Amino acid sequence: MTTFGIATQSKEQALASLNDMTGNLLPIQTDEYLARIATAQKYMQANNIDAIYLNAGTNLTYFTGMRWYASERMVGAILPAKGEVQYIAPYFEIGSLNGFKVIEGPIRGWQEHESPYSLFVNMLCEMGIDQSGTIGIDESAQFFIFDGINKAQTGLNLINAQPVTAHCRMHKSANELALMQRAMDMTLAVHQATASMLYEGISTVEVEDFIKQAHQKVGAPGNYFCIVLFGVATSFPHGVKDPQHLKKGDMVLIDTGCKVHDYISDITRTYVFGEATPRQRTFWEYEKAAQIAAFEAAKIGEPCENVDIAARSYLASQDLGPEYQTPGCPHRTGHGIGLDIHEWPYLVGGNKTPLGEGMCFSNEPMLVVQDEFGVRLEDHFYMTSQGPQWFTQPSHSIDDPFGLN
Repeated sequence: MTTFGIATQSKEQALASLNDMTGNLLPIQTDEYLARIATAQKYMQANNIDAIYLNAGTNLTYFTGMRWYASERMVGAILPAKGEVQYIAPYFEIGSLNGFKVIEGPIRGWQEHESPYSLFVNMLCEMGIDQSGTIGIDESAQFFIFDGINKAQTGLNLINAQPVTAHCRMHKSANELALMQRAMDMTLAVHQATASMLYEGISTVEVEDFIKQAHQKVGAPGNYFCIVLFGVATSFPHGVKDPQHLKKGDMVLIDTGCKVHDYISDITRTYVFGEATPRQRTFWEYEKAAQIAAFEAAKIGEPCENVDIAARSYLASQDLGPEYQTPGCPHRTGHGIGLDIHEWPYLVGGNKTPLGEGMCFSNEPMLVVQDEFGVRLEDHFYMTSQGPQWFTQPSHSIDDPFGLN
């Protein structure tokens, strides 16, 4: 059997093997933001929604290009069913926000002692929206914003804006797919470099630090997130509190990603440091087969849940599970991805959303063997008119996960 995972080069050599991969990439341009606004407005008009509020965060960025963080102060925008976007922010932030503005529109300010919620309601009136109108509130907005608006208004029908935001965001454009493809390629290169420098005794903290440097070397700001697990800790899907040190025979699980012009990568590789045992090898093969079963079930027009059902049915045929029981897969098969690492739609039982062109998903029906190890192979795919297409090719084998031999 082939032994994999023993260091073939030093950390310095591994970093030196990487190069900036972000050349010739363009962020989303103004015309695409305008097209997104037009799509949202068409949907709102068809569904009798008068306006939606976009809070600071990814929804605001998606529709307007403005990058701002959510805080205890209300910063956002009103996107009406007809007319231009209007922004709302504290007065002292207006100068800064103008520097981040991509889509034009007035910024209305409120002083620290004033109510931004009353200003919000007044802005709706000035925009010609009836006081009995239907207003969608950004699903990611903090509760105090909804509560403040609700107390300031009389007669408005406040609803969740998710039907509008999800309708637009879950179908990625060619430009979005290109950015995500490059981010995935970058993270896969980081994974390969990381596997080449592992040595007995290295800590998970050291590996995390290397991955951050490696992402920077390929052109990302650093890790958007990073999970590194060894041995028994791999049986905890999102990690454990304490760091571990690598031993021969340990299962290694590394789940990491970066951002490229706001779009996120997310790839997990699992392999053994040294020689895999027959049991480790068997469960790794179960995981690979479940991932392929999920991919093959992804068909245009079929419900998202079918992908999860396919993975779970295969595992049940191997006496794993059933459902979420372990040994088996304790969570959904996958999530959508884009500006957020987890976004609509989800590959989970009960989700009847039809698979459509431009939807992007993780495929990760992780196997957990409690008190022993876990195996997660995570790659992403996007839907085309002809069916699913991988962003990154799945792991080749437990002995050659990157298909290099």
